[in-house]
Amino acid sequence: MMKFIKNFRKDENGAVTVDWVVLTAAVVALGAAAYTSIETGSTALTASTSTYLIAEDPNL
Repeated sequence: MMKFIKNFRKDENGAVTVDWVVLTAAVVALGAAAYTSIETGSTALTASTSTYLIAEDPNL
């Protein structure tokens, strides 16, 4: 049993998987943050454009 525990502690095969999981989670979080930022900006721009177009008189 002690030999199994020592071998398990020295084995680094799972460490690479943990690294990839952390990196993937970071990329997903950055993507979500970017999406939120873009969505907020585009909503504000759409509202401003709508307000401008409503105020314009098409008969001029």
